[in-house]
Amino acid sequence: MDFNLTGDQRLLKEAVERLLADTYDFAQRKSLLAEPDGWSRTQWQRFADMGLLGLPFAESDGGFAGGPVETMIVMEAFGNALVVEPYLPTVLLGGGFLRLAGSDEQRQRLIPRIIDGSLLMAFAQAEPQSLYDLFRVETRARRVGGAWVIDGHKRHVLHGDSADVLVVSARIDGASNDTEGLALFLVDATAPGVTRRGYRLQDHTRAAEIRLENVRVENDAVLGQPGHAFPIITRVVDSTIAALCCEAVGVMANAHERTIEYMKLRKQFGATLGSFQALQHRAVDMFVQLELARSIAMYGVMSCEDTDPQACSRAVSATKVQIGQSARLIGQESLQLHGGIGMTEDYPAGHYFRRLTMIEMLFGDTSYHLAALAEAGGGWRTGRRLEFF
Repeated sequence: MDFNLTGDQRLLKEAVERLLADTYDFAQRKSLLAEPDGWSRTQWQRFADMGLLGLPFAESDGGFAGGPVETMIVMEAFGNALVVEPYLPTVLLGGGFLRLAGSDEQRQRLIPRIIDGSLLMAFAQAEPQSLYDLFRVETRARRVGGAWVIDGHKRHVLHGDSADVLVVSARIDGASNDTEGLALFLVDATAPGVTRRGYRLQDHTRAAEIRLENVRVENDAVLGQPGHAFPIITRVVDSTIAALCCEAVGVMANAHERTIEYMKLRKQFGATLGSFQALQHRAVDMFVQLELARSIAMYGVMSCEDTDPQACSRAVSATKVQIGQSARLIGQESLQLHGGIGMTEDYPAGHYFRRLTMIEMLFGDTSYHLAALAEAGGGWRTGRRLEFF
């Protein structure tokens, strides 16, 4: 496999990093968090103007036909800067469902609005009883005349309090733990019967509790074939997890870099921390985990192009396991090597650790994906075995 970026990919990387360096240092990020939405619509428009919101969409839908490598580049840069704008729920989740399951009319109506920055989306999937299982859905949708009526309770909807359109998973048939009988609906977030309670997560990003009571949607709001949505949900979430792991690599790289710089400057007993051999060993352990995470993130992203969905899911679970292990070590070592200052609100180290903690929990923690990988028979794909199992 060729790990070198193409000319266009290098230009994308440089452009994104330059934009974030100019507009997204730690002090500027704090001011963005204080805005009413908990993020900046001005910054969101900058992403739109640069074409980042249209990156994964086909040219026929007005996008730039970017692949997994382009997504990896953007997400790693976003992680490095701790970007709080709703790129993941709008472009990767909402946009992913439109790309894979949207009708021609749905794509033509909604994707151009995502690309120009005027439409925000969120995926309303998790429920109080579901834990991390994508198929455990009790929200119900029933036919009433020529439309559907949805009732249910969704939780931990990323940026659900500012979304314009919700992608809602609901059961039209079967028990609450069946993989069959699921459907996806495009729901106006301001429709009658939709109530939202927004809140801030521990890493200062936003989420919402959403209740749907007799919410009526028309037939043209259905994504894909009703009753057979689970494979689509799995595919989109797997791709999103892979992208999230790339974001984690960016977070870890920044945490490691900041820690090394701090060790060069901070003095104890008349010498810099970096001069103590025991601390040098801990910094090297951080670097080793960072490189392991970077390698497995590349593997996970490229595996999302696999035509075998089970192979893709296995690769993504393996990626999430290593990312979780690396994130824990790098985050903890970064705080410990910084000492007390690392825990303060006004210093970046704690914020990077918070984001790593949140990423480890999103869409299944390390233990969940390790169990899923074991149940699937380990980290096998096309005859090759992941070395760390």
